[in-house]
Amino acid sequence: MSTVTFFTSVQDQLQFVEQRIRDQAGEEHHPDLRSALEHLLSAGGKRIRPTLGLLVGNMLGAPEEKLITLGASVELLHTATLVHDDLIDGALLRRGMPTLNARWSPAATVLTGDFLFARAAKLAAETDYLPLMKLFADTLATIVNGELTQMFSARGVIERNNYYERIYAKTASLFEMSALAAAMVATEDEDVRGSMKVFGYEVGMAFQIVDDILDFTGEQSAVGKPIGSDLLNGLVTLPAIYFAEANPGNEDVLSLPEGGWKDTDRVQRLVDGIRQSAAIRQAMDEARQAVSRALRTLEVAPASPEKDALANLAMFIVDRKI
Repeated sequence: MSTVTFFTSVQDQLQFVEQRIRDQAGEEHHPDLRSALEHLLSAGGKRIRPTLGLLVGNMLGAPEEKLITLGASVELLHTATLVHDDLIDGALLRRGMPTLNARWSPAATVLTGDFLFARAAKLAAETDYLPLMKLFADTLATIVNGELTQMFSARGVIERNNYYERIYAKTASLFEMSALAAAMVATEDEDVRGSMKVFGYEVGMAFQIVDDILDFTGEQSAVGKPIGSDLLNGLVTLPAIYFAEANPGNEDVLSLPEGGWKDTDRVQRLVDGIRQSAAIRQAMDEARQAVSRALRTLEVAPASPEKDALANLAMFIVDRKI
């Protein structure tokens, strides 16, 4: 399925979102901040989170200016988390381009991420709607808490709830915020807001599950990191959980909670086993179930091009290939 099918109707608005982002490193700020922001934006990315917000908001009749401001806020928040993530992980490439920390010192990278968080918060505040600013703050806290949990109490853990909580914090919370925030500036109807929140949540969960599948099935040159890199970092994702459940006596599986993920030979055997097992298909089935739940939340919405585009976006999540 072509991504164009759901990007097309918001293409012009996305250009305004991009400009609003660029405007955040104005002339009064350090020139290196402008350089960093240009570098981060040039790295690309599908802008799927602001697209989600724009489609939901347009479907519900939200003011365009507020949707553009929200879109820029969400994308800046997302970008700030990536800047800090890459530094924490020591990643030197993202989407085939050097990360900020590959070019700058850790201190400069942290400060740039902090600046992006601040500008994202400023944009959220420009909606002049206190509940939305609270949603922004709560989402940021969820993301940071998830990162801390992953660092200190997730290595080698083979447990579904731990996994679902991690991917909610890491990914789905921002999808949820994008959809809910757009609904909040469009309508007071709590049922509609609740439906859009669920849509964002389910699409976000599916998005991360598919990312975790691609960590095993994608090509290294396209994924931009070693195949099985999550396991190499001690993070047991859904395909590995399905494999572990089907092979409880496997020595390599049993070694994971004891630090077996530090042994590259063990990890390679696990990666090969997972790729050849039913675990990949089972994890993809679960992602498709999340998308089906997302699509059900759209059933109450009246027919519109935006509704169709949101359905296409949800289906793209599980159809995409890297």
